[in-house]
Amino acid sequence: MSRSKEFDVNEVLDKAMILFWEQGYEKTSMSDLVTRMGIHRRSLYDTFGDKHSLFLQAITRYMGKVQANLTSEIKPSQTATEALYSIFQFMVTDQEDLPSGCLLVNSVTELAARDAEVNAKSIESFKGTEDMLEQIILWGQQDGEFTTKQSAKELAEYLHTVSIGIRVMGRSSVDKAKLLHIVGVSIDLLKS
Repeated sequence: MSRSKEFDVNEVLDKAMILFWEQGYEKTSMSDLVTRMGIHRRSLYDTFGDKHSLFLQAITRYMGKVQANLTSEIKPSQTATEALYSIFQFMVTDQEDLPSGCLLVNSVTELAARDAEVNAKSIESFKGTEDMLEQIILWGQQDGEFTTKQSAKELAEYLHTVSIGIRVMGRSSVDKAKLLHIVGVSIDLLKS
């Protein structure tokens, strides 16, 4: 008869996610993970597999959390412009007790060129973000807020690229006001 887990899987996965976010994949050792997660090494391997498998699970968890947060940011928006500002505000503003920047963007820059699984996760996430932006831009085009000179898909790809740049810059000490100004200019470029 197997023993029941003495820890909450999602809680310890969140701890690993934050550690990878802070340090990156390469700088995070198994000892770091065991210490941060507060579980035994054997439990880590039994539950999550090796370090790489744990990392992929942490990225998947992160993607789900970000998607849920973005959805909740968009919901109360009355206009497409407001929805875009809400999304970018979420990306620029550091959340309490979380590292700055974006775990996925950090992971892409660190590993995607040499890790097919991380690359696949990033492509999946990027597509999801572009699809969400495309839907918001279509809403704005239908309501006359945004230009129709370019397709919603093209404008979504553009905004997504801006969002990645903002998340990379967010890892530095760049003033948040500067990033919000860039957001404003980028959204203004979509206006009819």
